[in-house]
Amino acid sequence: MSVAELEQPLLDVRNLRQYFDIKGGVLGRTVNHVKAVDGVDFQIYEGETVSIVGESGCGKSTTGRAILRLDDPTSGEIHFNGRDLAGLSKRQMRDVRKDLQVIFQDPFASLNPRQTVGRIIEEGMSILNSVPKEKRKERTIELLEQVGLNADVVDRYPHEFSGGQRQRIGIARTLAINPKLIVCDEAVSALDVSVQAQVLNLLKRLQREYNLTYLFISHDLGVVRHISDRIIVMYLGKIVEVADKKTLFENPKHPYTKALLSAIPEPTRKKQKERIVLQGDVPSPISPPSGCRFHTRCPLAQESCKVKEPELRRGEDGQLYACDVV
Repeated sequence: MSVAELEQPLLDVRNLRQYFDIKGGVLGRTVNHVKAVDGVDFQIYEGETVSIVGESGCGKSTTGRAILRLDDPTSGEIHFNGRDLAGLSKRQMRDVRKDLQVIFQDPFASLNPRQTVGRIIEEGMSILNSVPKEKRKERTIELLEQVGLNADVVDRYPHEFSGGQRQRIGIARTLAINPKLIVCDEAVSALDVSVQAQVLNLLKRLQREYNLTYLFISHDLGVVRHISDRIIVMYLGKIVEVADKKTLFENPKHPYTKALLSAIPEPTRKKQKERIVLQGDVPSPISPPSGCRFHTRCPLAQESCKVKEPELRRGEDGQLYACDVV
C-alpha cells in the first residue's frame, strides 16, 4: 500500500521520549532514569498498518502506551488528527479517547470477569453516549457477528471462552465506539498459531470494512509480515530502520534488521539464509552506549560508531536507516 508523501498523517510522532525515574537513598530522590524511548519520530497515515518490531525491552510497547497517554510522555509531540495529545489535560484527553483504542496482549486480563460479554461491549457506548440506550443491545449483537461470534454469547462471561474467542470479544469492544486508530499491543502473541492467523485475517477484514488504522506492536516478524504496510525496527529506545514491508524483507539495510530477519526459519525446500548471531546482551537502557547504541553487538562496528550517533538516512529503495557504515 503506497501512501502519498504530501498526504496529512493521521498520527505524527515527533522526538518522543519516555523516561522512568529510578528512586534511591533515604529520601527517595531520583538518582537515574530508564530511557525506554529516546527520541522517536514516525508517521502513520489513515487506513494503513504500521508495525513496530524489536527485541523485548526495545521500547515498542512503551511507545504505544505513550501515544495513548496511558503513561504521560517525558517530552515530545504526538499529533493525532491535528491535535498535540502530549499537551492535553486528562479532561481534554477524554474527548479524544473515542478515536484512540487499544487491543491488549492478554485477552483474559483485559476483560472484566464479573461482567457479561454484552455489558463489556456496551460499556464504551454508555460512557460516551455514542449509541442510544435502546439500540445498544442490537449494536452489540451486530459487533459480535462482525468478529465471528454468535448473538447468544451476550449473557456469558469471559471465563467461558477460549483465548481466541476472548480476543474477538476484545476487538468487538474496541470497535463499539468507532475508533480511527487502534494500537494492537502484542494482540496475537498469547494465542496459538492457528488462532493467530484467524485473528490477523479478522483484523485485516475489519480494517477494510471500517477504514481502520493500526499501530501493530509485535516481536514476531512472521506476524508482522502478514499484516503490515510499513515496518519500524527499534533497538534500545531508538528507531534503526523504517521501510515498507516488501523492501524491509527483501533488502534490509541496518545490521540489526539483517540479524532479526536471519533468525526467521525458512521452509526446507528453500536455501537457508546464513544466521547472524549477535554477541553479548542488550545494554541497559539506564546507561545506553555512546554513539550508535548497537555498536556493542554489531559485526560491522568501527571506532567512529562508538562516538557518533547515526542519523536516519534515506536509502535507494526509500527506506530510512540509522547506520553510517553500510
